[in-house]
Amino acid sequence: MKSRAQRVRRRLKKNSNGQPRLSVFRSSKNISVQVIDDANGVTLASASTLEKAHKGKGSDIAAAQAIGKLVAERALKAGVENVIFDRGAYLFHGRVKALADAARSAGLKF
Repeated sequence: MKSRAQRVRRRLKKNSNGQPRLSVFRSSKNISVQVIDDANGVTLASASTLEKAHKGKGSDIAAAQAIGKLVAERALKAGVENVIFDRGAYLFHGRVKALADAARSAGLKF
């Protein structure tokens, strides 16, 4: 798992051109996402099902869509419009795909 995530991130760094990275972490009970500026080592925006407003909603596709929309709103508020999607070691389907589609529909470009 770790080597797959490193392989994906290495490929992203080559093609990022200084754009922030939208990084996804998924567990069996929660899902969280961060917009990270790798050049400065700073998290620009984040959202998670562990937050008080989303606590107890689980980690299903509906929760992933809500988190995707929330992180897009926070990123746009922080002045970030273009990002590179970092799926990590996870396959791009199910909850990860739902999160990405919700972030795109809320205004993020990737």
